[in-house]
Amino acid sequence: MGYFLSYLFRAVNAALAPDIVRELGLGAAALGALTAAYLFSFAAFQPALGLLLDRFGPRRVQAALVATAALGSLLFSMGQGPVSLALARALIGLGFCGGLMASFKAVVLWFPPERVPLGSALVSAFGGLGVLVATRPADMLSQALGWRVVFVILAAVTALAALFIFTAVPERPSRDKPAPLKQQIGDIGRIYRDRVFWRVAPLVCAGAGGYIAIQTLWVGNWLRDVAALTREDAAWLMLVMAGAFSVGTLIQGVAADWLLRRGVGVMATVLASYFVFFLSELGLVLEWKAAAPALWIVFGMTGNVAILVYPVLSQHFGAALAGRSNTSLNLLMFSTAFAVQALIGWVVERWPGAEAGRYDARGYQVAFGALLAAQVLSAAWYFALGKKR
Repeated sequence: MGYFLSYLFRAVNAALAPDIVRELGLGAAALGALTAAYLFSFAAFQPALGLLLDRFGPRRVQAALVATAALGSLLFSMGQGPVSLALARALIGLGFCGGLMASFKAVVLWFPPERVPLGSALVSAFGGLGVLVATRPADMLSQALGWRVVFVILAAVTALAALFIFTAVPERPSRDKPAPLKQQIGDIGRIYRDRVFWRVAPLVCAGAGGYIAIQTLWVGNWLRDVAALTREDAAWLMLVMAGAFSVGTLIQGVAADWLLRRGVGVMATVLASYFVFFLSELGLVLEWKAAAPALWIVFGMTGNVAILVYPVLSQHFGAALAGRSNTSLNLLMFSTAFAVQALIGWVVERWPGAEAGRYDARGYQVAFGALLAAQVLSAAWYFALGKKR
């Protein structure tokens, strides 16, 4: 439930942006910065989150954070300008910073080690349903009731989810005495000095960070400005993309689980999916408009494969460091997503369109092309670092 709502809130601005922009008169840079505030606070709390998850467990930490997100949603519904909305969205991001990490910690605690990748993929696939709700359903509700009412409703649902998590999730207390705080912080330094960590980190940051930056905001604008789709058609396509997100994540998790039991490492699944993901992005950069729906669906199916890297790190560092190893990577990945989401808005605004709120296709082409180049370089880094001994 926490990850479902996390992804719903992360992606909902892509569908509701036209209403927010129309009411507040925001430009592309302001919209990008406002939406990215979620990612900024999300990333900033990751080091503390890892310590909390490893010390207090996922139930208490997740429940407290999700309750914070409910407050942020209520404040967002009352925002009157970009600053107040950005602060409220940052509070939402703080509240959902444990959406996936708390779930991954629970998977490590409850699943046998060889099934952790599958368990992680199941959690992520369910979270993908939040993306689905954030598309056409959220758009229809916004048009019927207004975007502010949508956030009031989401605040109520989020508060109920926090209560549900706190009362229903089981505990599995550690038999080991928690390490002193100084040692726990020192363990984070050890994680950041680890060679395996830095081999996969750029791949996850550029791939998943770029995917999140586009999928949670800029896909809707691209469909409007480049593909010239109506608001309704764009929302329907984003709905299909959300379904593809869940299906793709589940397929990747099952494939990784099947291959792992036959001696093929999880990273083989990650790299194969990223190859297809990069090809879909290349088609978008080259503006293959006739194939755009198919390209975006493939984009949605393959872009989230980086979630399989987290259980790889959990097993590399051990269950005791699972929370901190995952959040250490998450800090870098969501910092990248924040920067990319804001930078895309800045680049797109360099080519203002003829109408207010619409932008030239060349801006998207430059922004998406630069991101794709960084992603290809991150894959080259992974292979290059693997050759050295």
